[in-house]
Amino acid sequence: MTAQRNPWLALMALVVGFFMILLDMTIVAVANPAIMRDLGADVSSVIWVTSAYLLTYAVPLLVTGRLGDRFGPKNVYLVGLAVFTGASLWCGLSGTIGMLIAARAVQGLGAALMTPQTMAVITRTFPPDRRGAAMGLWGGVAGLATLVGPILGGVLVDGLGWEWIFFVNVPVGVIAFALAVWLVPSLTTSDHKFDVPGIVLSGVGLFLLVFGIQEGNTYDWSPRIWLMIGAGVLVLAAFIWNQARNRGEPLLPLVLFKDRNFALSSLAIATMGAAVTALMVPAYFYLQAVREMSPTKSALVFAPMAIVTGVFAPFIGKFADRLQPRLVPTIGFTLFAAAVFWFAGLMTPDSSIVLFLVAAALAGFANSCIWAPLASTATHNLPMRLAGAGAGIYNTTRQVGSVLGSAAISALIASRMSANGLGGGKVTEGGAGAVPAHVKDAFSSALAESMLLPACVLVIGIVASALFVSHTRGEAAGPADEPAKADTLAG
Repeated sequence: MTAQRNPWLALMALVVGFFMILLDMTIVAVANPAIMRDLGADVSSVIWVTSAYLLTYAVPLLVTGRLGDRFGPKNVYLVGLAVFTGASLWCGLSGTIGMLIAARAVQGLGAALMTPQTMAVITRTFPPDRRGAAMGLWGGVAGLATLVGPILGGVLVDGLGWEWIFFVNVPVGVIAFALAVWLVPSLTTSDHKFDVPGIVLSGVGLFLLVFGIQEGNTYDWSPRIWLMIGAGVLVLAAFIWNQARNRGEPLLPLVLFKDRNFALSSLAIATMGAAVTALMVPAYFYLQAVREMSPTKSALVFAPMAIVTGVFAPFIGKFADRLQPRLVPTIGFTLFAAAVFWFAGLMTPDSSIVLFLVAAALAGFANSCIWAPLASTATHNLPMRLAGAGAGIYNTTRQVGSVLGSAAISALIASRMSANGLGGGKVTEGGAGAVPAHVKDAFSSALAESMLLPACVLVIGIVASALFVSHTRGEAAGPADEPAKADTLAG
């Protein structure tokens, strides 16, 4: 039986760990230049500090969602939190870029164990008509982490060194562990078989695809890079074929995609993951290398984005439950795309920073219209028995989008640097101080052109959210009708 306690207490405990995961994703972006300088790394290597984390975060999510269904979301969450906290300590102690990348990969595994459990607990403890408010808190925490991450990162990098952006996770992780042990209920579990061929195919396919995109520019897009990318696509196609033919218990229950809103939400959140990841890399390099800002000051430029998201997300999440599912996220994606195009237009050596702040505030409001409403729409019809699997799929698509966004922006920045006569981006190798005055225009142009990638990706989110259909009475799978709904979809 599910423990009968206030679900908000469990959610409050879980979002502490969720906050730490997002904090760690955003805190690294502002520290990349310092890591490059201290460890003697180049642009491609330092971006792998993020890409390795995102890759090992994304690949296991399908199976970690199932682990929560099988062994209980609380137990799996606690294991992941312990791994994440230990890996954070390892990151801070790393003395080479290779060691840091390896530690970040382990950290990503911990995050992969934690993330689906947060969403699964919301799905299993809140009825569909109250999930918007819960997801609103979830989105508000994301906005707060977006604010605290870069600013805290800037302060720590400026005052103590980049290592402390990882050391700060250790006390937070200990507190999060204690709160989860105390407040998160032990939910009922279901017997699940694990699809080993599916796990292998999805992992190999994703690795080949992402590594090929990430390293393409380094190897001048040689035939072996294209073979690697092509092989990744083929292996992923084989994975989908295998899942479609699996009559047992597939890793990816394709039956969930019969729910149109779930399928479209998964596509939309993938574009969001790609856009947010791809946005931050050129933005911070521009602010620090072109505008000569410190890590702290560059983070403060994006403070309005996080503040507005944190303030509005809980209210919009609750309010969106009363409206057509397509309305709020479509507005959000449209505004976010407009804000990113605006950022691109402002990325010149002498543009107004005030306008950057206004554009960041617009982006923040747009984000508050996306995160919670999308998650609420995606989980509205999820059967309780497959809550972990559904959360795993949703978060996998988000993380796959983030991985591809990180890999693509790395390749695009290097390409645009070459096109602007900057030697493939090597102007920033070994340090991220101010670029020489005579190349600032070319450097700014390369970064602004790169920003068009996340802007265009968001257009896909506009289309996907505009195609949502209305929820009808009797569709939702709340706790009371769990067995019937689960059996219908599982069969």
